[in-house]
Amino acid sequence: MRIYYSLDDFSQLKNAVVTSGTFDGVHLGHQKILGRLKEIASKNGGETVVITYWPHPRLVLKPEDDSLRLLNTFEEKAELLKQQGIQHLLRIPFTKEFSHITSQKFIKDILVDTIGTKKLVIGYDHRFGNNREGSFEQLKMNAPAYGFDVEEIARQDVDHVGVSSSKIRHALESGDIETASHFLGRPYSINGSVVKGDKLGRVLGYPTANIDVDSRHKLIPSDGIYAVTVRHEATEYQGMLYIGNRPTVSGTKRVIEVNLFNFDRDIYGENLTIFFHVLIRLDSKFKDLEALKEQLFDDKQNALAHLSRKVGR
Repeated sequence: MRIYYSLDDFSQLKNAVVTSGTFDGVHLGHQKILGRLKEIASKNGGETVVITYWPHPRLVLKPEDDSLRLLNTFEEKAELLKQQGIQHLLRIPFTKEFSHITSQKFIKDILVDTIGTKKLVIGYDHRFGNNREGSFEQLKMNAPAYGFDVEEIARQDVDHVGVSSSKIRHALESGDIETASHFLGRPYSINGSVVKGDKLGRVLGYPTANIDVDSRHKLIPSDGIYAVTVRHEATEYQGMLYIGNRPTVSGTKRVIEVNLFNFDRDIYGENLTIFFHVLIRLDSKFKDLEALKEQLFDDKQNALAHLSRKVGR
């Protein structure tokens, strides 16, 4: 998959089959659109193009609202789109100036003149252009004059999976990992580098890697203990992960710490990808470190049991 970081980088294609959107999560609903995109391209000898926007438009249009948390960083989104078999990914820098572009200008300057769109596939609720004025009806009206066809994925075809990025965010924020994984079509994941901590886990017999997540806008699931798998380099390990402020030791900072099973290496500064499988329990304050240590033993057994069932399916 080729990635283009501006409109100037893109060279017009002869038979571009295009879709456009933020695609946060690249969830089952998005995959329905991407699947149709690939089907059309395959039948007509075309090349698939996804137009996406970065930063997320809401971060630019409502900078005072810092509540939005995203399911993907751009790098994660790009990798997921690559896994879906997309050939071209155009990342348009989203700015306030860009938000004022008219829908007509978007069609002519971007879809036609820059990309060379021959077929456009959009979701049933897709809007674009200044004040979201552009619609399927407008695209359908303009398509013949500009030499492309447009297809809208019917509402029932997307809605039957009952999925949206907002639903997935809500599930993760409430610790409902199974629902989020179902809607995503895969386990939710975070990426981050290993940073130094205070080594309390090692004292308790459960050494942890402290994770610094790549982006402050990345959604971190609710506080608690999770059964996880962790990819380090090309190898995947089982483990348990803690998110919280460590109330037993009167912690004040929210941390992310993962204990990798059957692993004993110095990996400071290295990158880990963590896949969430189930919430084992909520965060709790224990009377002392010995009580916490006993609970961690139970947590590990629970994590192993959950992960063995996952492998056995």
